[in-house]
This record gives sequence, structure tokens and C-alpha cells, in this order.
Amino acid sequence: MEICCIPRRFPPMIPRLDRVPAFGSATVRCSALPNSENSGELSMGDRMFVLGTGFVGRFVAAELKTRGWAVSGSCTSAAKKKMLEDLGHHSYLFDANNPEDEILEILKNHTHLIISIPPVVGIGDPMLRHRGLLEGILSSGRIQWLAYLSSTSVYGDYGGSWVDEDYPPKPVSEVARARLAAEEEWLRLGQNLSIAAHVFRLGGIYGPGRSAVDTILKQEHLSDGQKTRLLKSYTSRIHVADIFQALHASILRPSPGKIYNIVDDDPAPRAEVFEYAKKLVKKNLPGHLKINACPEIAEPLPIQKTAMGEKRVSNARMKKELGVNLLHPSYRSGLRSIIEQMNR
Repeated sequence: MEICCIPRRFPPMIPRLDRVPAFGSATVRCSALPNSENSGELSMGDRMFVLGTGFVGRFVAAELKTRGWAVSGSCTSAAKKKMLEDLGHHSYLFDANNPEDEILEILKNHTHLIISIPPVVGIGDPMLRHRGLLEGILSSGRIQWLAYLSSTSVYGDYGGSWVDEDYPPKPVSEVARARLAAEEEWLRLGQNLSIAAHVFRLGGIYGPGRSAVDTILKQEHLSDGQKTRLLKSYTSRIHVADIFQALHASILRPSPGKIYNIVDDDPAPRAEVFEYAKKLVKKNLPGHLKINACPEIAEPLPIQKTAMGEKRVSNARMKKELGVNLLHPSYRSGLRSIIEQMNR
């Protein structure tokens, strides 16, 4: 589908792969890594801690466990703690706004750290409010690599042009400005402590259980934020399995201070994605597509509104430096894999 006349600044991307992983058990390839690194996993004793074990954290934890890692994580409720423990993960109740020394001390026993706690408007990154305590603990621990999971929203509005990591961020929302500030602080903390710190700017995250297909099957109504994104001509997105690919490749080949865009090749409009998801459901899950599923998608968009934050985000650095060969270069491949797993 031709969306608008803005020319591409980057060449067409690689074709999609046909083979896709099952959720939590993907075989992920980091194809451009040297043979000495790609021939096996890291040494025994590698331990990952995920601050904020949500959708991405659970997937990463499951993948690392299949590779012999010890993985722990934090969550904010007893129900989430039980769910994580039922999945076989060590879990700790943790309030980032009021961190307990005993919980932070646990970080000292881990070699790798993922920060997946969103900033709070007016407060910023809740963990970094306790920076002195955090630095003191990490400086006496084993952490050697950390990744802060950010968002492509920090780029702001570029009128639909392609942007990469060298473009200056121009966040248009308070949350995006808070994310950008958190990026800079985590990188600075890593530099001060000689930890290989990285920032991963993620596009819209989807995967099994969290996709346009799932929204249609559950007959969920779109949130106000989702409705607003319908106005956009471009939305960058990324399948959770490819997020893991990028994180895993960075662990094998750390590059302190680096920022990576983690997105697929196809920044397609949201309405297009939902239309394709409806076709997949109708074809592969007959009888499950309700007449009024996601009625907002069919509604005419308000003409008086204009979309903010228009840009197309390049993943060239991720491919070149991390050697990531995307499992799902487009939402089409990703949604098909979700449907196929449902059928299985």
C-alpha cells in the first residue's frame, strides 16, 4: 500500500523469514556474530535480573532459561509474583518508588540487568530517584552489562521522514521527555561504574497474547491512546522475539554507551495492521470474527485532528552492528506466526 509521497531515505530491507518461533521457546539466530561467539552460549554463572518483569521481561526470561541462564525479576503485586513463579522464574515484590535495600542487594549477585520500568510524569525514572543507593550497590556487585528499554517516542515528530540513532530526539510528550532523560542517566551511570550500559529504543511491542489478532478475538475496544495512533501514517513496531534477538546479540557483543532502534522494516499504519489481522482471523479461525470486532477501526477519522510524532524509524544500526536477522521484518509475518501458534 502506498501511504504518502515522502521518499524513502533508506534502501528496502531484507525479505521476511518463513520460520517463526513459538512464544517462550524460540530458536533465535544472531547470524552475523563471529563463530567463536556464535558457537555456544555464555559461560556458566551468568545471571540476569529484570527490573519490571512485564510482557518483554517474561519472554526474555523464558528464552534465557532455555540457554542455561539463572533469571530473576521484580514485579509489583502478589498475583504477578505467583504467575512468574509458576513459570519457573525467581520473582521479588518491588516498589521502584520506595526500593528496599534488601531487594537492591539481590542485584549484586547478578551479572546482567534489564531495566523495564517506565518513567512517571513529574517524577522521572523511579529507580534513578535513588541513584546514590543504586550506584553504591552496583559498584560492589557483579553487574557487567545493562540495558535500559526505552521507546522510539523520544524522536518526536519528523514529518514522516526516516530517522536513525544519530538524529536529535525531539520528544513531544512528558512521558517521552522523561524517557529521554532516563536514557541519559542510565548511560552515565554505566560509564561511572564501568558497566557496559545500552539503550534500546523499542517500537510498538507485540507478540502472542498481545497483538491486533488478540484484540479482535477478545473484542476489545481501543483505548484513547490507540485511537489517537490510528491517525498516524506510520507506526514502528517490533515482535517480542526480535527484541530478544537484539538483547541477546548485545550481551554477546557489548558496546558500552550505544543506543539501538529496535523496530521492524515496515512502519505501517495501525488501521492497515488491523485490517490484515481481521483477514487472518476470518481465514484461519472461522467463526471467531465477530461483526463488531474493533468497530473503531472502521469509523471515519476526525478530519480536524492531525497526527503528532510522525516518523519512520531505521533499524540499520541494529542489523549492522548486532547482526540481527529479523524473524519478523513485517507485521504480516508476525501476525501469521501468532495465528499459526493458535492453530497448534
